[in-house]
Amino acid sequence: MLLYLFLLFTLVPLVELWLLFRIAQETSFLFTLALVLTTGIVGASLARWQGWRTMARIQGELNANRMPADAMVDGLLILVAGLLLVTPGVMTDAVGFALLVPPLRTLVKRAAKAWFRRNFRVETVDFRTTFDAGPNGGPADGDRIIDARVIETRVEDV
Repeated sequence: MLLYLFLLFTLVPLVELWLLFRIAQETSFLFTLALVLTTGIVGASLARWQGWRTMARIQGELNANRMPADAMVDGLLILVAGLLLVTPGVMTDAVGFALLVPPLRTLVKRAAKAWFRRNFRVETVDFRTTFDAGPNGGPADGDRIIDARVIETRVEDV
């Protein structure tokens, strides 16, 4: 994992810089500057538009009493796309624009789910007492639950 982070933060910026220099050599410095600025502005506005649509989808699912897990993952991927698009570079812009295309985003979600299934295990534990339990697993009808905590303790009180 540490190796991947090292490569991400060292090699990717170096390759991005090399690509920008190559584009500037083949065209001009002003074209390269305009390309970086245009992709940043267009990408950020597209990410903002898709982000608002995703927020509306999340609200709709919450109003329908459904868990908006898929829409929340879309929102996260759109946020990552926006960050990549405002980062100067050609490769990051390509990945950012790819994440804004819904079918490609679906492929990324599918791959992420498969990776999580391979690398993580989720376990749940349900603990219930059978004595003094009410019909729904909570306290019996006559029982009272008191929640308390100590705020201050003085030595002379003990």
